[in-house]
Amino acid sequence: MSSTQIDSQVTVQTTEQSAGFFNVLNSRRSVRKYESNVVISEEEIREILEIATKAPSSSNMQPWRFLIVTDPELKQKLQPIAFNQQQVAEASAIVIVLADLEMYSLSDKIYGASVEAGYMTQEVADNFIANSTKMYSGLPAERLKEIVVFDTGLVAMQIMLTARAKGYDSVPMGGYNRDQVKEMFNISDRYLPTLMLPIGKAAVEGHPTTRLSLDDITFFNKF
Repeated sequence: MSSTQIDSQVTVQTTEQSAGFFNVLNSRRSVRKYESNVVISEEEIREILEIATKAPSSSNMQPWRFLIVTDPELKQKLQPIAFNQQQVAEASAIVIVLADLEMYSLSDKIYGASVEAGYMTQEVADNFIANSTKMYSGLPAERLKEIVVFDTGLVAMQIMLTARAKGYDSVPMGGYNRDQVKEMFNISDRYLPTLMLPIGKAAVEGHPTTRLSLDDITFFNKF
């Protein structure tokens, strides 16, 4: 095979991969009716989360924590907490995304892994650990909350896109009683529930929606 043929084949593969990626982006819908008999295995959920956690985060602190609810009885108990939204009971799995307000306490594990992977020296890691612990533990509560909520939003979007790439549907939910979720699962104040993400197979496809024109929302070099 000539170099020209190889280059052409690589171009075709790249184009196909790009088309697949854009198809995932364009086909994602917020789905609110699910096939209640569909089961997503723990292995598949782990695969989705493993990919999704490649999301960026402030200082690589990865403040996201995931509470996965697949038990039918627990989902039924969650439904009234989520203002009786039916998707909570019908979806195969509910991912409750929590923000760890003390995420810096794992900085030694985070940067230690980077040392083991050869990404940094132990000296650099020690500096990152000390600086991260000092900075985040000393932030005003509202600023810390702002950071972790932002970061959990990034990982939540990754979860939805990864689920879609695997043939599943989802819907981001902010409409639920966070205090009742904490009480139900005995979650301490260290953790802040952010989004609730039902995942499963659509019984009714999510309807397409419109978006504002770029001319309405985009400004180049001036505002």
